[in-house]
Amino acid sequence: MANIKVDGTLVEVPDHYTLMQAAEAAGAEIPRFCYHERLSVAGNCRMCLVEVKGGPPKPQASCAMSVKDLRPGPNGEPPEMFTNTPMVKKAREGVMEFLLINHPLDCPICDQGGECDLQDQAMAYGVSGSRFFENKRAVEDKYMGPLIKTSMNRCIHCTRCVRFTTEVAGISELGLLGRGEDAEITPYLERALTSELQGNVIDLCPVGALTSKPYEFHARPWELNKTESIDVMDAVGSAIRVDSRGREVMRVLPRINEAINEEWISDKTRFIWDGLKSQRLDRPYVRKAGKLQPASWEEALSAVASRIKKAGNKVGAIAGDLAAVEEMYALKGLLASVGSGMTDVRPAMSGIDPSMPRSAYIFNPTIAGIEQADAILIIGTNPRKEASLVNARIRKTWRATNLPIAVIGEQADLTYAHEYLGSGFETLADLAAGKGAFAETLKNAKRPLIIMGEGAVSHASLGKQAGRDTITLAAKLATGANVDAGWNGFALLHNAASRVGGLDIGFVPHDGGVCSADQIALAGKGELDVLFLLGADEYDMSAMGKAFVVYIGSHGDKGAHRADVILPAATYTEKSGTYVNTEGRVQVTARAVFPPGDAKEDWAIIRALSGAIGQALPYNSLAQLRAALYAEFPHLARIDEIAPGSVADVAKLAKAAIKTKSAPYASLVTDFYLSNPIARASATMAECAQMAAGLRQAAE
Repeated sequence: MANIKVDGTLVEVPDHYTLMQAAEAAGAEIPRFCYHERLSVAGNCRMCLVEVKGGPPKPQASCAMSVKDLRPGPNGEPPEMFTNTPMVKKAREGVMEFLLINHPLDCPICDQGGECDLQDQAMAYGVSGSRFFENKRAVEDKYMGPLIKTSMNRCIHCTRCVRFTTEVAGISELGLLGRGEDAEITPYLERALTSELQGNVIDLCPVGALTSKPYEFHARPWELNKTESIDVMDAVGSAIRVDSRGREVMRVLPRINEAINEEWISDKTRFIWDGLKSQRLDRPYVRKAGKLQPASWEEALSAVASRIKKAGNKVGAIAGDLAAVEEMYALKGLLASVGSGMTDVRPAMSGIDPSMPRSAYIFNPTIAGIEQADAILIIGTNPRKEASLVNARIRKTWRATNLPIAVIGEQADLTYAHEYLGSGFETLADLAAGKGAFAETLKNAKRPLIIMGEGAVSHASLGKQAGRDTITLAAKLATGANVDAGWNGFALLHNAASRVGGLDIGFVPHDGGVCSADQIALAGKGELDVLFLLGADEYDMSAMGKAFVVYIGSHGDKGAHRADVILPAATYTEKSGTYVNTEGRVQVTARAVFPPGDAKEDWAIIRALSGAIGQALPYNSLAQLRAALYAEFPHLARIDEIAPGSVADVAKLAKAAIKTKSAPYASLVTDFYLSNPIARASATMAECAQMAAGLRQAAE
């Protein structure tokens, strides 16, 4: 620690702090354009100038000078810095005057208007006029793909975008070319960026040089209602802010959450919003004479109720990737009332057994805990596609510590150096048997992290045993003899927001029920009469035979096309729903807008249906449903907390007998941009998917 005086106030700060950080610790405000807490120091903009007592007789860039660089006074007095002297004021005014020499004053048509750092700081630290009247420099706009709009005349060369793409996103496709007046920020090859995190440069840009292309000219920030919520495009549970106007979502932005997403979000999270209003189901439909016909709620519910009464307990339910805990809990109760235990939220032939402890299916070390790992093994997952922010966290740890990373599964560019060990179960078995150099690395690791994807534990063609044996071997590697006490490095990386919540409440086969794949097989044989699809679209609809399919969902996707009755539901921005992310953290979305047309919240549809069959569920409001839910599963009441898994339980998993000889590992997410019904309804995501496919073909 070190002492420093800031504007006469003595503060104690770590000696590695920059002068800017020390000033902020003392409550002084320092303007900046190029500096960002999560990026390397560039020192480009010079807006953060301060005066240092005893230092050079000129202002100093506070972002690039550390507290330990300052000398004490002649009698050992703490060093001093000033943030509001006439020298500092004049220097900042001069910097702002220089920045505005070439900046086009097009604020009225700029999408950053009202959210522009340059605008705000020009008002606070600039002067009323300029001494420069030369013609402004013109720069050609650059093409960066369908997500980022460029207006490079506005660029002030802070290089935040370059540092983000290089350091955080891990792609070297953006840089600064030229010198002096000819310097330009440009994608080197004048083509679209390939990162799944590229949209974050829009937030980082302190001017209007990089803005959102889909959001272009849609709204001004002061017109929007801002709702804090949670993302459900993957199982990470990023903190987001949903901006809406009237009944329409206009954009999605990140919120800071150090434990999960820091301040980044993936492109799918950010640009999915146009899919929220496309291909929406806004009224019930009933299939008549082979065609779906619009119907009233009463007609649709009575059609479903009559089939359920005839079916007895031959009723099954599969929950999709975006289902909230409340509707799964209600649907489980509905099926229980007719004597059926056929519920499932897992992928086809998942090795996650209902009898397994919680530590077997959550990301035990937590997302922030990745930074404590000293060796990482990735099995059967591509975290860049399945959980972009987990991949970014791994890259952050790799850059900081250069820890060893190995991959078993598909070969992919994960944005960090790693050793590719093999493609399947045989490689993992050899590793668990102590064969190979990386086996020695894991053996000596104090905090090994074993990350498994759902592609490692779900094998539709091989059955459930391959997945269970993978879990056993991973548990064995995670609980070695040298592992620190209290460290739980067993981590299952899910790719669906509904998965952990569904597993927590037991939305899995019980009381004689069967899994999702077996339900579909029974339906194909005519042995399952009614099948509920709770937003479930990632299944083979043609294999369901003549079963009566009830689709409860928000979009006209695969499940709706197969359905005999469609009951229109709400999306995650249109309801308050509980989700549990991959690390087991309980989170709640907030309603930003109302569902379109006659669509209702999912749990309310199921409650109405229970009344129609004469088995009314014991709650009439969301509060009553949650009271029942919390009474049965108390950990779900602890919002933003994690009920931790037990290391001892993981050690028990490692003792199971191995039966599998061979099994391939591959990520279940084949197209990052089109992984769920909302994404497939988004024109922006479709354009991104087409662009990515074109780049892959060009590379081949």
